[in-house]
Amino acid sequence: MAELITTVITIAVVLGGTLGACSYLIYVERKLSAFMQDRVGPNRVGPYGLFQPLADGLKFLLKEDIIPDHVDKVMFLIAPTISVFTTLLAFSVVPFGDVAADLEIGGYKALRFIIAPGIDIGIVFIFAVTSLAVYGVILGGWASNNKYSALGSLRASAQVVSYEIPLGMSVLGIALMTGSLNLETILLKQAVSILDWNIWYQPLACLIFFTAALAESNRMPFDLPECEQELVGGYHTEYSALKFALFFLGEYTHVITVSFLTAILFFGGWHFPGIAEVNSAYPGVTFVKLAVLMAKVLSVVIFIMLLRWTIPRFRFDQLMGLAWKVMIPLSLVNVVAVMTIKQFQFSLWWLLPISAAMFGAAGAIGVAAKQAELNSREPVASH
Repeated sequence: MAELITTVITIAVVLGGTLGACSYLIYVERKLSAFMQDRVGPNRVGPYGLFQPLADGLKFLLKEDIIPDHVDKVMFLIAPTISVFTTLLAFSVVPFGDVAADLEIGGYKALRFIIAPGIDIGIVFIFAVTSLAVYGVILGGWASNNKYSALGSLRASAQVVSYEIPLGMSVLGIALMTGSLNLETILLKQAVSILDWNIWYQPLACLIFFTAALAESNRMPFDLPECEQELVGGYHTEYSALKFALFFLGEYTHVITVSFLTAILFFGGWHFPGIAEVNSAYPGVTFVKLAVLMAKVLSVVIFIMLLRWTIPRFRFDQLMGLAWKVMIPLSLVNVVAVMTIKQFQFSLWWLLPISAAMFGAAGAIGVAAKQAELNSREPVASH
């Protein structure tokens, strides 16, 4: 019974924290966007506009909920809930702190930093449930009975199917080095030293993982399923009020999930030399580790927000070409490189120059291919 109560409380805290973080991340993004565009941003509701997320939440709740006559009403209503449910479900296996240092009172875990501990296929579970979020987008676009919405849902399905492959393959190298798919084990392997962080051995895999995960969350420059310049609003054109908000709640939740995974898989999670190590034993160290992880996650989230106003949106052919012609071959070669290093028991540090060489070779091939394409377009001089 005590274990059940602890689990329920953990779920409530994670759910409340995630939803609250999503609302205020929107505020942060609006402020960052204003800064990059030399504007002020939200500044009317409360000091510095800090109550703007509360006003936006009330607006979505009180706004008129319109359901067009031409939609499939059942699927139209179900679609946003699928997007939110699947992205929130992924947090059940994400460690939010030092799981090994969970506080015990009376023989049971009174404070723990993961909802479902000990899941040996944690990464596979996250990929499985987050990939289901696209069904909400597809159902929303199809049920809207709108050509713009249908095109947006088709783009989303093609995008997710394409980028699932490099997303999964980019993590295979870490699984081979660690010998586990458990996020807690992967994190503890990096907690020995800052030189054990996977970013040093798998920088190319980190780039591939981050790019593919960004594409799966439909964020700029991968927001083709909803780009207003081409599709009005894409898959959510017919949505309003709370149903519209649920789609973007799912998107922001996915961004937080991606940021957690990036921090845990490549940047040591809660580990930081000197202040948050395995053998750290000063008072409050558990919460310092939690703060370190949250700081890394917030850094990744802010980087994702900055990308929105830095890189222009891809064309759809460029989007598909990036996945199939660049990221999938690179992730495959990276897995082969890790397997070779492990088989012959070479130092893992060889993976750093190998990753740099693969990235450089890919860039050189890309430049040569683009130059050849430009040369073929040059008009033939007439005599």
